[in-house]
Amino acid sequence: MTLTKLMIVQAVAESNGLTKQKASDTVETIIDLIKSRLESGEDVLISGFGKFCVNEKNKRRGRNPATGEDMMLKARKIVTFKCSGKLREKVNGGKYER
Repeated sequence: MTLTKLMIVQAVAESNGLTKQKASDTVETIIDLIKSRLESGEDVLISGFGKFCVNEKNKRRGRNPATGEDMMLKARKIVTFKCSGKLREKVNGGKYER
């Protein structure tokens, strides 16, 4: 099952004794802060969870899958996520081995 923003708001409200409106405002503020930092090109590190990184992709040659026509794809920025070691251990149910 996918965790939705509504589910996060409900959990925040219940665990902190907040109204749903206050919890919703708090969650929205956090998400807006993360988005604004990523938009400005900064990385976002959440200890114990992971790091969102903004990376640049160079322009490259591509192909339109519908027509097979060659084209140049523009340079762009992408956001990647690298989970923390603690999260990796929890997901894998124990210590992470290399």
